[in-house]
Amino acid sequence: MFGTILESYRSAFRGLSREVWILSVVSLVNRCGSMVIPFLAVYLTTRHGYEPSEAGTLLMFYGVGAMVGIELGGRLTDRFGWRPVMIGSLVGNGFARFALGGAGNAETITAAAVVLGILSEGFRPANAVALAAHARPDELARAFGLNRLAINIGWTIGPLLGGLLAQFDYGWLFAVDGLTCIAAALTLRALLPPREREDPGGSDGGPVTSPWRDRLFVCALVMLMLQGVVFFQVQSTFPLYLNSVRGHTELTIGALLSVNTLVIILFEMVLVHAISKRNPLRVVGVAGALVGLGFGLLPYAHTHAAIVGTVIVWTAGEMLAFPMIQAWVAKRSSSSTRGRYMSAFGLTYSVASVIAPVAGTFLFEELGPDSVWHACLAIGAVQLVGFVLLARRGK
Repeated sequence: MFGTILESYRSAFRGLSREVWILSVVSLVNRCGSMVIPFLAVYLTTRHGYEPSEAGTLLMFYGVGAMVGIELGGRLTDRFGWRPVMIGSLVGNGFARFALGGAGNAETITAAAVVLGILSEGFRPANAVALAAHARPDELARAFGLNRLAINIGWTIGPLLGGLLAQFDYGWLFAVDGLTCIAAALTLRALLPPREREDPGGSDGGPVTSPWRDRLFVCALVMLMLQGVVFFQVQSTFPLYLNSVRGHTELTIGALLSVNTLVIILFEMVLVHAISKRNPLRVVGVAGALVGLGFGLLPYAHTHAAIVGTVIVWTAGEMLAFPMIQAWVAKRSSSSTRGRYMSAFGLTYSVASVIAPVAGTFLFEELGPDSVWHACLAIGAVQLVGFVLLARRGK
C-alpha cells in the first residue's frame, strides 16, 4: 500500500518540464520574501503611530495598485512577452520594498504602497503565461498546481521569517524582503533563456480578441467572483468569528489556518493529477460548493476537531478550483491574448477580495454571525448550478 501511495506522488510530479520547475522555484524564492504585507498594518500602527483605521486606509491603496497591476501586467505581457515583465516586476518589487521601508510620512507611504501593489500583482499574469508556455496542454493543471505548491511553501516560510526579523528590526524585514525579490529575478534570468515556446493552443471553443468579448469566459468570471467572495471570508469573518464568538486565541486561529497550508502541500498535486482530465468547469463548480459547505458547517462545529474538519473541506475545494480554472483560462486564450485573459482572471479575485470583507462583516453585524456561513452555503450552491450550465454550453 505504501508503494502505491508513493507511486501516486511520483506520477503527480513526473513529466513536468524543466522550465516549469524553474518557474516554480522562482515563485518559491519570491514568496519566501512575502514578509512586508502580513506585518504592514502592525508596522504602521506600532512604528508610525497610525490608528488602525488610518493604517487600513493606507493598505487600501496597496489594493488599488494591485488591481491596476493585474490589468497592466496582462497587457504588457501580451505586448512584450512574459520574461521582461516578470524580471522587471521582481526587480521593481525589490526596490519598492526598500522605498516603503524608508518612507516617513503618509504621502510617501501611500505612493510606495500603490507602486508596490502595481509591481507585485503585475507579476502574476506574466507568471501564468510563462507556465502555460512551458507546459503541454494536458499538463497545464499540474503545472499550475506545482506553482501553487511552491507559493504555499513560500507563504509558510516568509511570514515566519518576517516575524523573527520584525522583532529584531523592521528595517531588516524590508531589506530582506526586497533582496529576495531581486534574487528571484536573478534566478529567472540565469536559468531561463530569453525565448518562449510555441503557444500550447487555445481550445474549448476558441478564444476571441478580448476576454471581455468572450461571453462564456465572462460568465465564468461572474461565477468565480461569487466563489471568491465566499473563499475570502478566511481573511475577514472567519478569524473574527473564531475569536469573538468562539473565544479562540490568535495562536489557535493561526494553527487552524496552518492546516490549510499543510493539506495543500501534502495533497494538492496528487489530487490535481487524479482529476486533470475531468471537465474543468464542472470540477470548479464542485470545488466552489465544497468551499461553501466547509464554511457553511462552521456554526455546527463545536470542537477543535470539528473546526479542523471544516477547514479540510474548504481546503479541498480550494485545491480543486485554482489549478483547474487557471489551466482552463490558459487553454481558452491564445498566445496573443493570454496575458489579458490571465489579468481578467486575477482581477476577478481582486474584486472578490474587496467585496468579501465588506459583505461578510455587514451580515455578521446586521443579521448575526451565523448568517455569514448560511450565505456561504447558499452561494456555493448557486455557483455550482452556474458552472454546470456553463460546462454544458462549453462543449
